[in-house]
Amino acid sequence: MAASTVAGQGDGTLADQAYRSISDRLVTLRIRPGEPINDERIAAELGFGRTPVREALKRLEHERLIVAYPRRGTFATEVQIADLGHISEVRRQLEPLAASLAARRAGEGDRDALDRLPALLADASGSGTDLIRLDMTVHRAIYAATRNPYLEDTLIRYDNLATRIWCLFLDRLPGLAGHVHEHGTLLRAIIDGDEEKAAALATAHVEGFEAAIRSVI
Repeated sequence: MAASTVAGQGDGTLADQAYRSISDRLVTLRIRPGEPINDERIAAELGFGRTPVREALKRLEHERLIVAYPRRGTFATEVQIADLGHISEVRRQLEPLAASLAARRAGEGDRDALDRLPALLADASGSGTDLIRLDMTVHRAIYAATRNPYLEDTLIRYDNLATRIWCLFLDRLPGLAGHVHEHGTLLRAIIDGDEEKAAALATAHVEGFEAAIRSVI
């Protein structure tokens, strides 16, 4: 699974593209927690000017993926395991809502996009990072199908924070493939318009994620 599945590099403004590229590095921990962020170096690596990179970094700071300290610089935020309960508390409420709304509101284009994902899930056998990106792709397709941009933005933010925690324990979580593959039944419920089943499966998914993390900490 290529990184572009999640990043969508060809879409949006340069600031949007820079945001997706840097966000992917932060979420998958290619930029390690606590690592300094140098906008000039990142701009050179990504092939963007410093202005779109700076705009992206402002957005990422708002989303708590980076933090800026006066006279010290900008750094990737630390992954706080203590935040797991808070993040899961929000996701247990909003992920089922998103799944239910997607089942109700998804248009033809949304359903076409969702319908392509089960085959990707069935064929998924790549590295942990590839599976993480596929997981993110599925979540973002569901969020988009809610047709609620505010809910979509909020859930992307919390999914990013949850995924960073997951990535921290990749080598200790052998059940990652099963966790990602279980999205197939959720996607089918959404495509079929089964709001109640979709909500229940989304709840179980969030609870399973939290339980898996707690089992290794």
